[in-house]
Amino acid sequence: MKKLIILFLVITSCSDKTDKKTNLKYDTDFTTVFENSNGLETATYEQTIQYYSNLAEAYDEVSIQAIGETDSGKPLHIVTLNMDKSGDDFEKLRTENRIILINNGIHPGESDGIDATMMLYRDITQGKIEAPKHTILVTIPIYNIGGSLNRNSVTRTNQNGPISYGFRGNARNYDLNRDFIKSDTKNAKTFAQIFHSILPDIFIDNHVSNGADYQYTLTHLFTQHNKMGGVLGDYMHSQIMPQLEQKLKVKSWDITPYVNVFNRTPESGFSQFMDSPRYSTGYTTLFNTIGMMVETHMLKPYKQRVEGTYELMKSMIEIVEEQGESITQLRKNQAKTWNAGETYPLTWTIDTTKSSILKFKGYEGNMVVSELTGAQRLKYDRSKPFTKDVTYQNYFVPVTKINIPKAYIISQGWYNVIELLKLNQVELTRIKNDTTLTVESYKIDDYKTRTSAYEGHYLHYNTKVKTSVEKLIFRQGDYIVSTNQKAIRYLLETLEPTAPDSFFNWNFFDTILQQKEGFSPYVWEDKAQLLLRANPKLQIEYNIKVSYNEEFANDWFAQLDWIHKKSKHYEKAHLQYPVYRLK
Repeated sequence: MKKLIILFLVITSCSDKTDKKTNLKYDTDFTTVFENSNGLETATYEQTIQYYSNLAEAYDEVSIQAIGETDSGKPLHIVTLNMDKSGDDFEKLRTENRIILINNGIHPGESDGIDATMMLYRDITQGKIEAPKHTILVTIPIYNIGGSLNRNSVTRTNQNGPISYGFRGNARNYDLNRDFIKSDTKNAKTFAQIFHSILPDIFIDNHVSNGADYQYTLTHLFTQHNKMGGVLGDYMHSQIMPQLEQKLKVKSWDITPYVNVFNRTPESGFSQFMDSPRYSTGYTTLFNTIGMMVETHMLKPYKQRVEGTYELMKSMIEIVEEQGESITQLRKNQAKTWNAGETYPLTWTIDTTKSSILKFKGYEGNMVVSELTGAQRLKYDRSKPFTKDVTYQNYFVPVTKINIPKAYIISQGWYNVIELLKLNQVELTRIKNDTTLTVESYKIDDYKTRTSAYEGHYLHYNTKVKTSVEKLIFRQGDYIVSTNQKAIRYLLETLEPTAPDSFFNWNFFDTILQQKEGFSPYVWEDKAQLLLRANPKLQIEYNIKVSYNEEFANDWFAQLDWIHKKSKHYEKAHLQYPVYRLK
């Protein structure tokens, strides 16, 4: 009798749960704020999270999790759509499925993806569009929560809707799409946590942009294929991109590559955008994820932009369903592209020997006299649309390369760098005892620094180094970082100081740029004379520099400083890059 009662309670409980789910499906209004406003408004942060929470409550295929912190004080969420209802254990899901990660609201004023993804999730779960069989969708509903909460109707000066929207800067006024390497924000640190737990095959970052006027609502910004390199770079360029363009064309949604111009007409030609690792797709590329940004045209009506973003994401899901096995295999092959002893490209420039021709749909534009300033200004005439052949420079070649070392060695004192390496799942080994090793050593030879603040930094650039081979003692607890691991590209792009987005260029090592010990001229001058007398070669070098460098000859302090830097008194730490290479 007791067993029958328990069985009855279990059945009743399950029945109640099923009924509750069924009732939620029919009782909850899953029409979005965007749809209710006839395409004029975007959902607030609270409305967006509530919408997904309701969807997850009603449908077992959807789950929502709060993960990690943001600068706003509120957590990031991920929403997973898994049609076989097998949960969100991504390690298991990866074995038989592909994963698409969709990021929305990195710039909350560019809210198209926020509304489009809500409708996409609903329409898939409700059977309004064909559901993917082997593709898992994960979305970050709104990445820049602080910016989303800072809502207004005026800061997007050129934008045609929605009525109100979030602000570009986050809660600490960072542009989050410049923060993926330096990770100054809690948002970026949580993104890394999410990204490495999901390890997506495809990454889509939804944006809005306008550098010119043209007929397209949709533009795509795939990560630069030469920079991505290997089999994935070729595949993305020759297969995925044209397939996406063709699918959208069939659906009457014309699309073109991101129009990379500012205050000039596109018909003179333009180049592909080079997405270095500071940007979302540049970052995801380092881990062999195929990345793209959707860039809708902000002058087009909001309703049209959201619907276009919806169709683009739907088309990408179709491609991943069709090409899934190839994508999985190519990503595995891509992991073998770079190895110790081989060369790796760090900086790039446009390949002037190759280009593509776009059948570009634009508007006539002319320079006319401004009634406001009296200067020449650009004026488009939408009554004069055109389709013209436009040169698109979408091939790049390396400018500088480095030889990949077997490992890097980092002193434990640089804990800020160590923490970021750990955050990005870099494998580290600690030295067990004080050890002498022969290593390649870098001395910072030259660099330039931006004179204006950029995302909380005064970024270095055009960095040059001198290389030497030395025997050095490394202490117990210092770190050896092998390059024979999944994070090899991340290591090369962050630890090689000449890389554009290296930790050095982002000011992580600025303390080495300041000399800590110096000299008093009245004391050092006598010692400097003795040093030159005792070292004839140095005396000759000094004489030549005085004779042929007028500026140096007229600067007594520069002369004393030059001699000091040639002496044993000059500190070794000055300009010494504290990350070493094991060949």
